[in-house]
Amino acid sequence: MSDSATESQSSPARPAQLTLGPLTRAGGSIVLPGSKSISNRVLLLAALSRGKTLVRDLLDSDDTRVMLTALAELGVACRPGDDGKGGKDYLVQGVGGAFPVREARLFMGNAGTAIRPLTAVLALQGGSYALSGVPRMHERPIGDLVDTLRQLGARVDYLGNDGYPPLAVRPGEVRTGEDGGIRIQVRGSASSQFLTALLMALPLTGKPVLIEVLGELISKPYIDITLNLMRRFGVEVENRGYAAFAIPAGAGYAAPDTVYVEGDASSASYFLTAGAIGGGPVRVEGVGSASIQGDIRFAEALAAMGAVVESGPNWIQASAPASAKLRAVELDCNHIPDAAMTLAVAALFAQGTTRLTNIASWRVKETDRIAAMAKELAKLGAAVEEGADYLAVTPPQAWKTPAEGIDTYDDHRMAMCFSLAAFGPLPLRINDPGCVAKTFPDYFEAFRHVAG
Repeated sequence: MSDSATESQSSPARPAQLTLGPLTRAGGSIVLPGSKSISNRVLLLAALSRGKTLVRDLLDSDDTRVMLTALAELGVACRPGDDGKGGKDYLVQGVGGAFPVREARLFMGNAGTAIRPLTAVLALQGGSYALSGVPRMHERPIGDLVDTLRQLGARVDYLGNDGYPPLAVRPGEVRTGEDGGIRIQVRGSASSQFLTALLMALPLTGKPVLIEVLGELISKPYIDITLNLMRRFGVEVENRGYAAFAIPAGAGYAAPDTVYVEGDASSASYFLTAGAIGGGPVRVEGVGSASIQGDIRFAEALAAMGAVVESGPNWIQASAPASAKLRAVELDCNHIPDAAMTLAVAALFAQGTTRLTNIASWRVKETDRIAAMAKELAKLGAAVEEGADYLAVTPPQAWKTPAEGIDTYDDHRMAMCFSLAAFGPLPLRINDPGCVAKTFPDYFEAFRHVAG
């Protein structure tokens, strides 16, 4: 794999460009880094628990560092360690639901998995806090969460544009009904992170809680992750068909002693696709059929495209189809919103037009991913149709090498999924490849390992 890079003048550690390929073969195995979704949830739950939690194999990335820094500034003791095998361990001393620090200014970067649940938790702390982030974070909506917190009696104010961070959280008083319980509503069509935030925060009230979902809930697998992890920390939530969720009175978090973080299923998608278009087999270790992550079902989508997929409890591998050519699919991607981006690039190597639907949540991620994917795929010569909640991709009749390179929009997943386009017939230049530090700092080294 060719990987000539030009260093950015402003940041020697973050190359401005990376040139890849053309690549012809992929094979081997890779151990995945920890899941971002699990890592940040576990850190917050451990911080809110009674007792100590040893978090094993925590993801080391920009987003988890944001959460660790915020928790430290709130008075939570998180002691790093190492398991001696290259994984990351943290011993977290829980605070029993109440942060020692009652006033703080927190910088949340562009970590949605950190700012959303922390906002909900801080709204119930009785302190004064300010939360801000990078410019893109201030463009990512949070209004549905704030509206619901205000239903509770929380005092959350916007410090910039209404509906968006930065935010100020001030002491409020939780409102209860005549029965002493809490009943609130949240839109299901907004980010599932809003519901996750409420689910994680509301056990702190000690009251019986009923959260009603208005409309169809998107990204249900991410809610399943939240409920699974809350259960590990001692809080059992009743899921009423994803239309409502009930939290019992007196619920509180208790440290489970040790929690292992699974490998990231979204990151697995890049390596599995490399195996499917580069011959393979490519095996990922650290996540498999026993995973609690919804993105594990990406393997089913890849199999539907014709790839040969095998798995065990803690591993998955993929190889190219016997015909050596993938086939196009039409797929509702609500269950794999992050990994579905990889399918859009895999579509470059499939016969026919691949249509990915129910992906409206892409528009409020690190960038507007529908618009970004459409623009960058078209640079390679693909025919792309973009809609409010869908993307249709037809492979290039003649591949192009864009002189300006593939832009990544400071979005880690744009950089990682477009690395797969290097299996095309022409070299490919990726701009700002260092944005992968958000979740997978060593991604291109790992990619080189299986596609070298």
